[in-house]
Amino acid sequence: CIPQEKFPNKSPLLQNMSSNFTLFYRIFQFIGLLLIFSVFYWIINYRGGFSLTKTKLIPNWHPLFMTIVFIYLFANAILHYRSFRDTKRNLKNQHAIFFGCIIIIITVAGIATLGSKRFRPLFTNPAIPNLYTLHSWLGIITMSMLLLQFISGFWIYLYPTVAVQYRKIMMPYHVFFGISSFVLAVASGGLGFCEKMIFSLYREYELFPSEGIIGNCLGLLCIFYGGLVVYMVTKPEFKRCPAPEYQPLI
Repeated sequence: CIPQEKFPNKSPLLQNMSSNFTLFYRIFQFIGLLLIFSVFYWIINYRGGFSLTKTKLIPNWHPLFMTIVFIYLFANAILHYRSFRDTKRNLKNQHAIFFGCIIIIITVAGIATLGSKRFRPLFTNPAIPNLYTLHSWLGIITMSMLLLQFISGFWIYLYPTVAVQYRKIMMPYHVFFGISSFVLAVASGGLGFCEKMIFSLYREYELFPSEGIIGNCLGLLCIFYGGLVVYMVTKPEFKRCPAPEYQPLI
């Protein structure tokens, strides 16, 4: 594990691991912001932009907000323990607040997407029905897993009466299902970009239009970003050692 930066007595190996994590973290942030900017560029230049009043443009908010919340913020919430230093209690609270905000925004975005069915005759006739694609199914499964993760994590790790030994027992499962939820979110995002290209371009998609190439690149960038996050969160050397003053005295 990587010791606290405030403790200077580190071996060259530990210093190298710390610098490696810093490098990976900067790459992780750059790719995440690049993904968000690329989705914004695609919507502005190929899908007509955004609007809160023009019904044809309202669904364009969905891929942008899902990329920001379901991919970028989800990834930052997962890496929060390895990226920041504070007391364990404060980190738990910040982690819970992070995911609470994510769940609220995703729920609103999901309801808005389901409610947009009345706008779909503007794009296809007859209107495309809800919840029949793999993208939709994975999205619902991921949101359900995220909600269960939040409820169980809040009860086990923030509720004061739960014994420490039960928290230690549940930690591997909490980590596993958290990473699994993120992997499903990335898969859902990649399928979402592909689905949007197929529904929007239809037969033109097979002719390699510029929008289709951009959509494919967005999916690849999303998958690469997800793989980088999973690597960083599962690499044992990147785990941060707790500082001595954060440890219980008994």
